[in-house]
Amino acid sequence: MIKIGFNLLNHFSPGTDVTHELPLMLEQVRAARDSGFHSLWLGQHFLMAPVPYFAYTPLIARLISEAGDMVIGPCIQLLPLYNPVTVAEEAATLDVLSEGRYVLGVGLGYRQEECDAFDIGWKERATRMTEGIEVIRRLWTEETVHHEGKYYKVEGHGTSLKPVQQPGPPIWIAAVAEPAIKRAARIGDAWVILVTVTSEELKEQIPMYLEAVKEAGRPAPLEIPITRDIHIADDHAKAWDECRDGLTRKYGLYNSLGLNSSEGASFSLEDFAKDRFFIGDKEAVKDEILRYYEEFGINHFIMRMQWPGHDHEATIKSLRRLGEIATEIN
Repeated sequence: MIKIGFNLLNHFSPGTDVTHELPLMLEQVRAARDSGFHSLWLGQHFLMAPVPYFAYTPLIARLISEAGDMVIGPCIQLLPLYNPVTVAEEAATLDVLSEGRYVLGVGLGYRQEECDAFDIGWKERATRMTEGIEVIRRLWTEETVHHEGKYYKVEGHGTSLKPVQQPGPPIWIAAVAEPAIKRAARIGDAWVILVTVTSEELKEQIPMYLEAVKEAGRPAPLEIPITRDIHIADDHAKAWDECRDGLTRKYGLYNSLGLNSSEGASFSLEDFAKDRFFIGDKEAVKDEILRYYEEFGINHFIMRMQWPGHDHEATIKSLRRLGEIATEIN
């Protein structure tokens, strides 16, 4: 089965009156739910001024009642910035509120200023995440936890609320570099493939990941998720006309944050989109989804369908077309 997820935009252009955005966000979630989407995701960042950015945890809690049967979770939560006790208890609460439909998606993050604000060393991120996941899993499953590690200590205590799912919600780990992908194979339940990765790169990375899973003695992943930017319109030209400005703003922001630093000053949106974005008419997008599924075994597509300043109605139309694709391919 091919699953389609909706990565809801939770940040906006500077100067946006965000009180007007929440009703539109709710409408998009309902449209995704009613169109048969499998999952709902939110991103997370801190200190993003002047970009208005909704905090992850309270927003996802607000959206649970609108999400119906959709799986929910962060794509991704910046785990190294947190004490794992906080993450374990919040995730357990969200799993209960969603009746066992929570996935904890985590990653290292890429912004130095976030680490500085939380007094986290840049080079500590990976080891903090590894230890944090160990503590989280134990808090979900053990009544009393005794843990004294390099970063975290739990002295004979346990969480009062356990998740509905046992031994706990799946933990998905976003990664790009080879060491991080292999780490995801060892300690995660799935590797989240980010939008920066091309299908050409996946020809090497997917086998590497699956081999690392096998070497770690872990079961083969049930899901291989990928994030992609997508817009569907009547034809390719119209699709690009509708989404170009929003994507330009989005990736301009990423460049300012250093995410696309390898592209440098020569960054071209159209060049970057090749082999990364799904933009076109319904049949073209459907063919790309099926290609990724057949060639790589990718079976969960986490789709970002709106960007700062992008037209809400165009998003709704694109979203419903994607729902039609999901129905057709399954």
